[in-house]
Order: sequence, then structure tokens, then C-alpha cells
Amino acid sequence: MAVEVDPHEHLAVTPLNALHRALGARMVPFAGYDMPVQYEGIIAEHVHTRAAAGLFDVSHMGQAFLSGPQAIARFETLVPGDLAALAQGRIRYTQFLNAQGGILDDLMVTRIADDRLFLVVNAARKAHDFAHVAACLPDLALDILNTRALLALQGPQAVVVLSAILPGVENMPFMSARNVAYDGVELFVSRSGYTGEDGYEISVPDAQAEAFAKRLLADNRVKPIGLGARDSLRLEAGLCLYGHDIDETTNPVEADLLWSVSKRRRTDGGFPGASLVQAQIASGPSRKRVALALEGKAPAREGAEIANRSGAIVGRVTSGGFAPSLQRPIAMGYVETAASAPGTQLDILVRGKPLPAQVTTFPFVPTRYFRGK
Repeated sequence: MAVEVDPHEHLAVTPLNALHRALGARMVPFAGYDMPVQYEGIIAEHVHTRAAAGLFDVSHMGQAFLSGPQAIARFETLVPGDLAALAQGRIRYTQFLNAQGGILDDLMVTRIADDRLFLVVNAARKAHDFAHVAACLPDLALDILNTRALLALQGPQAVVVLSAILPGVENMPFMSARNVAYDGVELFVSRSGYTGEDGYEISVPDAQAEAFAKRLLADNRVKPIGLGARDSLRLEAGLCLYGHDIDETTNPVEADLLWSVSKRRRTDGGFPGASLVQAQIASGPSRKRVALALEGKAPAREGAEIANRSGAIVGRVTSGGFAPSLQRPIAMGYVETAASAPGTQLDILVRGKPLPAQVTTFPFVPTRYFRGK
């Protein structure tokens, strides 16, 4: 989760910055923003989200509309996701790729209409992403939403809490989105998130963001949650963090993201690096992103080398930490394909000491997405 930041850098703030401080958050620099890392403690916040509902400020993420003739077909030239098959009001997870099939960023795309898309991209990459879209698709209108906050309400009680305020959202299935009127303003609500739990992301005009957050926090089932628990929750769910588990040196095949590329796109291509991705699908990648369950209590962090039981280095850890839901350390990383099968016994080298680990399957903790009745 850590991001290197120049100590002299001017940090941007979200519309909820004053609220975070009033709630006693410990603030840290993250992706150029002053962000809350924790309130009462990472483990307590993690456990509360899994049991009830956690409110996350993700306003540092990039939001934009892309509109114009053939917007869907044009945008497919930048990503491997199948947007043509996406129904109106539904969301697709996909990636921006470079000419080598490397991942420039991962993002969520919502089909608003035949000629209009809603994009949510990562905070640290949003300037790059939006410049990339504008340069590649100059004939389309890119409306970057710099005056809207983004809140995430996650956990098994999220649906009960939010539907009491916004009736009807309880019927939304996972990976769907819609406009909802609230107190004279229009909110854009998606049933999605980054925790593995059921929940929502709500795009709110800046001016109404603090009042809306306070309305949610007035429910005793909701607590504010910082970046620390957001990271441990997504790790348990086996979700990638850009710049750590995926980047320009990794492609969707070796990153275990092939599920996000439909059969049509795998066959037809038409996206950057398609021939290289297709070749990896055909022959298999030389390395794979895997889930690792560690023995004992000591965690393994990003950068730790992974060895087979003969002592040969076969990969490295890209994310790791303690899993509060499992009461044990877990990690993910890339290993040679020969060492990637579930059940494979490996060692993770931490300060020169081998920590026994076993390849397992994603997610570490079962997801609880609402697929519909």
C-alpha cells in the first residue's frame, strides 16, 4: 500500500478531509493526497467491515465520462474488456494495456448509453490515464469529474444502511450502476467495491459529500475505515493493487486476470499488445500470480524472494500482511509456472530466514457479492 512521496510535495485533499480529522484519523500521504490510514486501528476497522459496514473515502480516485460516436467500439481499442456485450447500467473490470500487453492501469467501466461510458481509475494513475485516453481518442469528449467525491460503503450491513436512505438500491446486482436522486442532487451509485464484501460506491457532488457521509455515519452499524484496512481487506479478497501486484511489466494472463478478457476479445484482439497476450494464452505464461498461505505468525512483505524447497529462487512477493479474518499471514506474488500449482510447498525468505508457505487459491476469504435474487 505504501507510496513514495516527496516530503515537500503539496498534498491534495478530498472534500472529507476536515471530517477525517474531526473523527480522529491518522493522516498520511497517499498518491499525492492527504488520506486517513486508520481511525481506531487497522484490525478493528477490518473486522468491523466484515461484520457490519465500513465507510471509505475513495475520492482520490479518478472519475470521468467518455462520450461520442462509437464510444464503446473506440474505447475497446485501449482495453481487452468486452464492452460491446455490456448491458446499459452494467460495469466491467478491465485494464489499459501498452503495446507489449503490460498493464498501464486497471479500471472500472460502466456503460451509461450506447455512446457514453463512466470510468473510474486509480488515484496514482489518473493523470496518466486521462491523458492517454485523450491522446488516443481525441474525437471523443472526455469529461473529467474534478468536483465529485467518491464514497465506498462496504460490508454485509451496507445494503440495509444505504437502502434506508436511497430506496431501491437493495435490488441492484453486483457490478451494476444507476443514478439516484437524493436531497435535490443526483448521485451515481454502483454496487461494487474493493473489499470482497457486498457494498456500494457512491459518486457525490463535492458540496454534499460531507453531509452525505455524516448521514451514513449516523447509523451505528457504520464506522469510518482507513487505507490500512482497505488494503488488508482487498488482500484477503485476492484483489490486485496497481503498482504492486500489476504494472507495465505484467500482463493479464500471468496476473491471473484472464477471466476479465472475454472469448471474443481473446480471439479477435483489437487492443494493445493483443498478439502477445494471445501468444501467452496459447503457450502459457512463464510465471503466474499466486496466493500464498504462510505458516506461523511472521508476515512476508513486498519484495521478499520466494524459493522452492530445493532453495532455488522462483519468484517474489508483491503484497503481503496479516489477514485478520484468518488470523494468519498471507501474501500474493509471482512464481515460475512450474511452482504455481495449488498445494506447492515453497519458502518465502524474510531477512534471510525461510518462512514455509503453500500455494493456495484466490480469494483467501470467500467473497459475498450480491448477484441478484
